Amino acid sequence: MTSSREAGDTAWVLDPILEVPHVTAAVLLTRDGLVTGYTDALTQPSAERVAAITSTVQGACRTAAAAFADRERVEIRQVVIESDHGYVLIVPTDHGTCVAACGDPEVRLDLLAHRVHSQVARLGEKAMAAAPRGGDGGAPA
Repeated sequence: MTSSREAGDTAWVLDPILEVPHVTAAVLLTRDGLVTGYTDALTQPSAERVAAITSTVQGACRTAAAAFADRERVEIRQVVIESDHGYVLIVPTDHGTCVAACGDPEVRLDLLAHRVHSQVARLGEKAMAAAPRGGDGGAPA
């Protein structure tokens, strides 16, 4: 099993995703495409390339979904890309980050999706716990 390399403390997000059999790599990124963490299967330049492309793919998918829904804006829950090399799963969070994971053709997509969504939910819980509670330092009104 590979481990995570991170700019901050993100191993807790990516390492459980790597435990899914046949997962080959994962990246944690900001919505605008900056790498926050990545797994050892990737070099920093390749993680940065994946993050930039992932950000672009998310934007294109939001635009396509909005066009089909005849709406100005929609949020996406996940993007799945299937290729002859396996699957890429992209799951955005509600607070501006995203997890992208890649599995080879033998990966069970349902297990991968479950694990990534679980980790995204944990990211959201951590973000909510760390969020300031108002402009007065969190004191009740």
